[in-house]
Amino acid sequence: HLRLVESGGGLVQPGGSLRLSCTASRSPFGALDYYSIGWFRQAPGKEREAVSCISASGDITQYADSVKGRFIISRDNAAKTVYLQMNGLKPEDTAVYYCAAPFGDDPSLYENRYDYWGQGIQVTVSS
Repeated sequence: HLRLVESGGGLVQPGGSLRLSCTASRSPFGALDYYSIGWFRQAPGKEREAVSCISASGDITQYADSVKGRFIISRDNAAKTVYLQMNGLKPEDTAVYYCAAPFGDDPSLYENRYDYWGQGIQVTVSS
């Protein structure tokens, strides 16, 4: 069973930046580089939505239109960590952010393709 843990959330002013990290504390296949990783978010009263995803090797990335040009997804497989650099943050980016993995290398912005989920971390953008 793959266990994912998010970190790096918090409170930031509009226009500021945060970097979220997603680490794999346990992987039955020995390395995070077996899995593509997706980032999703859920704002209060709204459905969960896709933010970005990255393939296992890191050569394929996708972004939701709402974050293109502001967020950057990357990964360090040696460190078993995937990052989401969030720049130019807006109040509408406020949400609980989740990282997730499908069973294998299947980068997608479709939530139903994901099998493993982290517990989520709060990001609040407010002055």
